[in-house]
Amino acid sequence: GGSTETGRALKYILHKGFPGGRNSSVPEVLIIISDGKSQGSTAIPAMQLKERHITIFAVGIKFPRWEELHALASEPPERHLLFAGDADDAANGLYSALSDPVCTATAPGCKVESHPCERRTLETVKELAGSYVCWKGSKQPNAVQASLCPFIRWKRVLIKHPSRCFRTVCPDPCDSQPCQNGGTCVPEGLDRYHCLCVLGYGADVHCATKLSLECSVDLLFLMDSSAGVTLEGFLRFKAFLKRFLQAVVGQDSAMSVGVAQYDDDVKIPIELHQHKDAFSLMKSIDALNFSGGRTLTGRALQYVAQHGFRSTQVFADVQDDLPRVVVLLTDSKSQDSVEEATKYVKDQNLFLIGIGSSFMRAELTMVTGNPQQTIVYSDPQDLFNRIPELQRKICSVGSLEGCQAQSLDLAFAVDASSGVGLENFLRLRHFLRSSCSHFVIDRDVTQIALVIYGSKAHTVFALDTHTSNSAVLQAIDQVPFLGDSASAGSALLHVYSDVMTVQKGARPGVNKVVVLLTNGGGMQDAAAPAQQLRHNGILVFVVVIGDAERDMLLRVAGSPSYLVHISSYEDLQYYQGLIIERICEEARSPVNLCKPNPCMNQGVCILGPGSYRCECHGWEGPHCETRVLRGDSPRFPALPPYSHVQWSPRGLQHFSRALQHSKRQ
Repeated sequence: GGSTETGRALKYILHKGFPGGRNSSVPEVLIIISDGKSQGSTAIPAMQLKERHITIFAVGIKFPRWEELHALASEPPERHLLFAGDADDAANGLYSALSDPVCTATAPGCKVESHPCERRTLETVKELAGSYVCWKGSKQPNAVQASLCPFIRWKRVLIKHPSRCFRTVCPDPCDSQPCQNGGTCVPEGLDRYHCLCVLGYGADVHCATKLSLECSVDLLFLMDSSAGVTLEGFLRFKAFLKRFLQAVVGQDSAMSVGVAQYDDDVKIPIELHQHKDAFSLMKSIDALNFSGGRTLTGRALQYVAQHGFRSTQVFADVQDDLPRVVVLLTDSKSQDSVEEATKYVKDQNLFLIGIGSSFMRAELTMVTGNPQQTIVYSDPQDLFNRIPELQRKICSVGSLEGCQAQSLDLAFAVDASSGVGLENFLRLRHFLRSSCSHFVIDRDVTQIALVIYGSKAHTVFALDTHTSNSAVLQAIDQVPFLGDSASAGSALLHVYSDVMTVQKGARPGVNKVVVLLTNGGGMQDAAAPAQQLRHNGILVFVVVIGDAERDMLLRVAGSPSYLVHISSYEDLQYYQGLIIERICEEARSPVNLCKPNPCMNQGVCILGPGSYRCECHGWEGPHCETRVLRGDSPRFPALPPYSHVQWSPRGLQHFSRALQHSKRQ
């Protein structure tokens, strides 16, 4: 605040010098930022500063008085007079003027050039507004005279002064178009840049191809060419197909890719192994034409299952026993039935992936039989963002490997009641056997327990019963059908109190998951036990086959993410990948070492950094498993107090195994 005393400020600098300034060999630059409307004289102190070889830049703000700023600035004034309103030009002009001769020369390839510019200001001027009747005195006594008088008013006027400004012009680092594959170049300063790459590209700074299939498959794209998808949609699918293949298929690799298109009829214009290189494949895709008939998706699926993967050994080095994948690209509801066709496709051991816009989600899920094998996009650009997702789904064929090296305590609770029926129970048993074969079962990786239930729950085998895949599979084959009424609540309570405990082999510091397989019967009493399991750090994953009340199922699962609702027992096999993937996501999540409580006999679990300890009362041992005896005894000698020893998760696993072994002996 206060008045504009530019002259006094200049005198202060003359008297005090530059605060922290160095010796006189270093150039001194003074930048005055002002509106040029000083209440005192600035001419003499400005001249004295220039006599001391101080370079002065005058930067005008708002609507400055340029005459004063002109007098303040060093010679030539065109290079030392700037306007802050044009911030970029002002900064560039300052840089240009400092580059030569005050500072170092301009960057290589850059040059300082002048250009016409304007100095703008507001000035108050007099303006004749018109003439009005006024009264004047008269020479005659006691008389007045009427006359016309000019009326003047003051007006603020924007005045522009033509001038010349200077700027440094440098070659743009993006002029050479360094970004490949549709990447956008973003300059960073005078000589640096970075590329914004399209998804699927970005293996290096210039957006080289990033993805690769990283798997060997026979891949057939089935493109909808019907009137329902429109010409625009068909061209979009062609562009997506080309972009995907450019991103994931190596230039020198043999093509195991085919393309079919359909409407009323089905054609396979590009057969598997037809092209030896990517260039010829792209030319063939460009030659595909829109046809525009009816949308007969069911017929097209059946046709490609019969004719799309015929063994035509074109190249001697091409394998003919690879997994076979069909990628359906459609944006139009099918006008024929797809149920029989999709069953036939799966019976031929073909892996089916569906791609379409969001309104096609339900039909694509029905076609593929698994929501994990469908890809939906929200808008045309979003389709191209799905390239990495499609690559992952293609390479997931036949690669279910459980949770690999992740430790996991996994319990299955299987409905064996009359509501399921013997035939469907055998399907559940087959699904259970197939799922368990994807896990590495031993003491250090995955432990599996099995509980079956009707009105009561029974442990078929505990977590620490079997230490190999073969033993678990053999035990599953012997699981009996119970056939009475169902109580899922009693099964979950049984898992909580009699399965997921340290006494029955549960390992502290290891994630724990319960998978409930049910037809939805007997769920009324299951919500509270499920909540108790979750409260103790045990995930409850609910798989329901058939009709059931969704609200009740959600209360048991706790979240839609942990609920899988399948329409029939025949479709259960198609959801195996999804279920295993969700289980393994939990296996990779952080674990609370004190949930569930590893301490027995009312011991209190106390967390430490990366470990825990059990605080025992009347008991001792790492998990409060040994009763404290009064005095020493030859038979039961007093044991050292382990109750306050801290244990790491790995050390605890080894100790737990030793403890279980000694108990069995």
